[in-house]
Amino acid sequence: MRLFASYRKPAPPRPEDVFSETLTPDICVIGAGSGGLSVAAAAAAFGVSVVLVEKAKMGGDCLNYGCVPSKALIAAGKLAHAMRSAEEFGIKPVEPIIEFPAVMRHVREVIASIAPSDSVERFTALGVRIIKAEARFRNKRTVVAGDIAIRARRFVIATGSSPLVPPVPGLDTVEFMTNETVFDLERKPGHLIVIGGGPIGVELAQAFGRLGSRVTVIEASAALNAVDPEMSAIALAAVRGEGVAVREKTTVARVERRGKTGVRVFVETPVGEVAIDGTHILVAAGRRPNVETLGLDKAHIDCTPKGIKVSAMLRTRNRRVYAIGDVAGSLQFTHVANYHASLVLRGLLFRLPAKQKPIGVPWAIFTDPEIAHIGLNEAGAAKAHGKVRILRWPYAENDRAQAERKIKGHIKLVVGKKGKILGVTIVGAGASEMINIWSLAWSKGLGLRDMAGIIAPYPTMTEIGKRAAIAYFAPSARSSLVRGALRVLRLFG
Repeated sequence: MRLFASYRKPAPPRPEDVFSETLTPDICVIGAGSGGLSVAAAAAAFGVSVVLVEKAKMGGDCLNYGCVPSKALIAAGKLAHAMRSAEEFGIKPVEPIIEFPAVMRHVREVIASIAPSDSVERFTALGVRIIKAEARFRNKRTVVAGDIAIRARRFVIATGSSPLVPPVPGLDTVEFMTNETVFDLERKPGHLIVIGGGPIGVELAQAFGRLGSRVTVIEASAALNAVDPEMSAIALAAVRGEGVAVREKTTVARVERRGKTGVRVFVETPVGEVAIDGTHILVAAGRRPNVETLGLDKAHIDCTPKGIKVSAMLRTRNRRVYAIGDVAGSLQFTHVANYHASLVLRGLLFRLPAKQKPIGVPWAIFTDPEIAHIGLNEAGAAKAHGKVRILRWPYAENDRAQAERKIKGHIKLVVGKKGKILGVTIVGAGASEMINIWSLAWSKGLGLRDMAGIIAPYPTMTEIGKRAAIAYFAPSARSSLVRGALRVLRLFG
């Protein structure tokens, strides 16, 4: 009989098991983009301990490579276009002198002016612990960032998305840009070839065209194919009218160098192969979720090519972990990430069962004219609700639009029974601002009777929405029953 067990010397700790510090915050946020920052700031404001892990720039894609720089570039292009188009106002038009390095300096200055709101210094002052390192799950409840282990009560993954680079033969042999590098340009492209006709591709194509570049957009299906075709056609006609070549139903077959700095793109069209020579290539062919280095399998988190699988409450299969924004496979907009952040905070802080409602999220495309939308489009509404009514009102019938010579476009309302608002799409000047009131109506369950009763300042373009709502009740004026009632009422003086 053995009285003593044999002694085995413990194995030395592996380097990856040695940590300089182990943190136990209430919440660990992975990713310092718009959604992640919103969660961190709000939680810290309630006195909750928060650790925020970010391996790249604070502010994420929106501040550094997306919304902010693109809108700054679009604004510069819009001003250049206005200078060329002044004649209809009785002002002699001029061809603007584009100092491209100065334009890009303007873009960087806009980023710099907003960056302090997203900075390490600000969030540290709020009480958030910032770790600048790559985060990866070690197990279901531990994240490792550099040499620090984080065992939080809850985790929020907000790592966003990155440009998707298609497997085009020869693309890796040339220098190409994505939205993450295009704003580093210092020399104006002579001929910019944009691969992808989605919102990012078309917005930047129009902006560069207005700033003096020749631009060709190549799209395998239909440009702006997520938009109601009736409405996208108006915006695309304007973009084409400014000289941007938009090639639809055209696929990129291969790419090769042309000379020392040029590129040649071979495309397959309905009539055969065509070569397009350019100076620069911008790849805008979609986005992919940033999940590769997270070690999701170790955390028992499910993922698809579209993103992390979450419930309506944005919770993953691992009950400790939530995912928000682009990485959760939803609509890829900054305001969606912020919306997700608000829902997750209700669950994290107050245990409230808040669920997302995807079709209630408005979105906008910042072409000129703009496109904005909320709810269902005509086809989707007809499929879900059967018979629907379509109401339109043109900008050309609006006095403010006439005064400002912005008469392209119209509002389109998709309406169900009893004036229920099923969907709204606006194409035209200021559409991204005008959709806000319809977003409020949607969220509060208002109907067309409510929208027709709005008192709108005159003259404003918002009146087109009211006029479209009033049009819903126009058939009542021709009703024999209503007219008969009026005749009876007149008998009483």
